[in-house]
Amino acid sequence: MAAQGIVSKAYDTLILSDLHLGADMSRAREALRVLQENQYRRLILLGDIFADLNFGRLKKEHWKFLGFIRKLSNPKRKVEVVWVEGNHDLGLAEIMSHLVGVRVYQEYQWEYQGVRHLAVHGHQFDGFVVSNVRVSYLLGTLLYLQLQKWDSKNKTVTRFLDRLGTRWQRLSAKVATGALAHARHHRATRIFCGHTHAALRRRDEQHGIDYFNCGAWIDAHPTYVTVGEDGVQIHEYVEGAEDFHSPAEQSRADAEAAEFKSEAEVELPDPGEYDYGELDAGEYEGVAT
Repeated sequence: MAAQGIVSKAYDTLILSDLHLGADMSRAREALRVLQENQYRRLILLGDIFADLNFGRLKKEHWKFLGFIRKLSNPKRKVEVVWVEGNHDLGLAEIMSHLVGVRVYQEYQWEYQGVRHLAVHGHQFDGFVVSNVRVSYLLGTLLYLQLQKWDSKNKTVTRFLDRLGTRWQRLSAKVATGALAHARHHRATRIFCGHTHAALRRRDEQHGIDYFNCGAWIDAHPTYVTVGEDGVQIHEYVEGAEDFHSPAEQSRADAEAAEFKSEAEVELPDPGEYDYGELDAGEYEGVAT
């Protein structure tokens, strides 16, 4: 995994996941810069782009990110924008279609250089989330968001707990195993997931399948994945001096974000009234671990 800032290079596909807009730890500004400074024919937002369904938590930087996605989805930009549903943004398909003009999928397949690629968020292979949707939301999401409020500016404690939880649940191994089985079932050569917040590459030598996890954008070391002529690469974002905009650029971006927010007049669900029923995991039976 290469540690780098922004490299302007044309890719077939750029993938990022787990931005968790609405959370204090969301690094939306840095993710936006990655999207602005790279060239790609397809962008896949691989789930958990939102922390939860409470849009009142969104900050100015979060609205800026969404505003850019809306611009990018304009057919004139000639970029295919794909939103794959995660467990945190479950049920937002209609809202996202209206808000940013992006179609939402449960999973997405595409062909590149004669190879079948498959993108799915990965919570389908996390047995606890599949079986305990309401508990996961109430005790996981809401408590986690509150801990971020209490934590220091650098969110040291919350980020440590996030990494500890992933290791304790053996989540990376579970999702990788389930994803590789799912790829075999769909005859895909490469499969991409998020959910675990830990970037990872694993290969099933027996079946010739590669698994890639995109990592997350709530950590001190956010990562994203590209697919291009040089194959698949996991990039680690490193903040540089060029990340800071001039006052004029910042003012213009702020104005655009405020305008977009005022235009986003949609009927948003009340988190307290949302139906957190059982996930329909029928298609993933036998592959979740």
